[in-house]
Amino acid sequence: MASVPLHGTYWKLVRLGNTPVTATTKQREAHLVFASEKGRVTGSGGCNRVISSFKLDGDLLHFGRMASTQMSCPAGMDQERHVLKALEQVERYRIHGSHLELLDATGAVSLRFEAVALN
Repeated sequence: MASVPLHGTYWKLVRLGNTPVTATTKQREAHLVFASEKGRVTGSGGCNRVISSFKLDGDLLHFGRMASTQMSCPAGMDQERHVLKALEQVERYRIHGSHLELLDATGAVSLRFEAVALN
C-alpha cells in the first residue's frame, strides 16, 4: 500500500494516545492539514480552529506555537485541551499507508490520524 503524503492531506484524528476519538453532535472533527509551500498547519482540536507553523527534518517534526480561536463548545473542550497538549510534545512522525502517527520524545504514539479523501 502506497503511503499518503503528509502535505495537502486532510488528516482526521482517530486516536489520542490509546483512546479512540469521535466527534459528538455539534462538535467539529479534530483534524490537521499541512501546507507544504508555507510550512503552515491548520485544522481543529475538536472545537476551535487551530493554526501553527511546522518544521520537518527527515522524520523529525516540530510545531511552532499553536494559535486557536476561543470558542467554548458544549462538548469536546477536554479532548481539545489534550490534543493541543499532545501536539506541543510531538518530536517525530511516521506515515503507514493512510495513517499518520505523531510521536513524543519517548517514541510513544501520542496522536494517530487517518487520511480522508476530500471531494
